[in-house]
Amino acid sequence: QVQLVESGGGLVQAGGSLRLSCAVSGRTFSSYPMGWFRQAPGKEREFVSTISWNGGRTYYADSVKGRFTISRDNAKNTVYLQMSSLKPDDTGVYYCARTATMTDFRTSSYDLWGQGTQVTVSS
Repeated sequence: QVQLVESGGGLVQAGGSLRLSCAVSGRTFSSYPMGWFRQAPGKEREFVSTISWNGGRTYYADSVKGRFTISRDNAKNTVYLQMSSLKPDDTGVYYCARTATMTDFRTSSYDLWGQGTQVTVSS
């Protein structure tokens, strides 16, 4: 059974950086695009970034473009989200997820999800 486990969240001051990791069990990791979403209190889960199966293509939400970088290491079955110049608006629970269609940014296009990791950015 495939499982996704996020880590790396925490409390950081505005302007700081964090790197999130998502470890994926199972042999099919390298076959799928992966994505990151986030959910702030009282808000819907929103797309952050996605990466193709080989890392050759990436997409970002406009709100994080230029500040966040998604990457993956297929040898380690892990996808990363490097977050820099963090803002209070980046606060939320961050989820990694698996998709078969990386150009569809809706949550419904992602079939497997991790439990999430909390990111809190203080002003």
